[in-house]
Amino acid sequence: MTDTTLTALLLGFVEGLTEFLPVSSTGHILLAGHFLGFESAGKTFEVVIQLGAILAIIGVYAGRLVSVFRAAPREPEARRFIASVLIAFLPAVVVGVLAHDTIKQVLFESPRLIAAMLILGGVVLLIVDRLPLKVRHDDAMTFSLPMALGIGLIQCLAMIPGVSRSGATIVGALFMGASKRAAAEFSFFLSMPTMAAAFSYDLWKNRDVLDLTAMGEIALGFGAAFVTAVIVVRGLLNYLGRHGYALFGWWRIILGTLALFALWAGF
Repeated sequence: MTDTTLTALLLGFVEGLTEFLPVSSTGHILLAGHFLGFESAGKTFEVVIQLGAILAIIGVYAGRLVSVFRAAPREPEARRFIASVLIAFLPAVVVGVLAHDTIKQVLFESPRLIAAMLILGGVVLLIVDRLPLKVRHDDAMTFSLPMALGIGLIQCLAMIPGVSRSGATIVGALFMGASKRAAAEFSFFLSMPTMAAAFSYDLWKNRDVLDLTAMGEIALGFGAAFVTAVIVVRGLLNYLGRHGYALFGWWRIILGTLALFALWAGF
């Protein structure tokens, strides 16, 4: 097993572990790749291995998804939920397509920016975790369409690596009156079209630079991400409902600080 193979497996594990935590999986993977000397063609590996996490969340929520789509023809609540996820997804489509090249060529190549965003996001999580926010929505399937659009607009902040897609959407939902569990669950549902679109678009944009070696690395990372993400998703909602976000806030601050010191030292 080559060093590149081991690195691909490790990064896949990191992706699955962090994708649905409010800690920025992309930030973790890009920093790990920087310090491990891992370079993928067009920075595609770091985005495409999200397919493993996508399939994991679809697998965990398969029963819910089937019941919602079966109920949609006759139940307005099911149709509204589907519409809310799609409306929340649309801003990321627009920003992602327009800013794709800037994101990949500039932001993905800025480890200091990523580390700084990890720290800033950690501070935000610690503050939000202590605020006495009033809960008005305890079910992710009942969010209003304007609320869903607001969450979708906030999700666009996660185009900056280190911000965290799940962190941004969860914090946005909390400020709009969602419970911790409902905020995390809506973030899970929103991740399905968002990550699937990012995976498909990035794969298409970089189709000419991918070879068999790159595809093999992606397959390894995908497998590791899938297995790890299944485990994380099953336990995360219960943890957040009992303990909140402080642990993840401190983790972001510590990791971001260590990364900045390492970069300052020349690594």
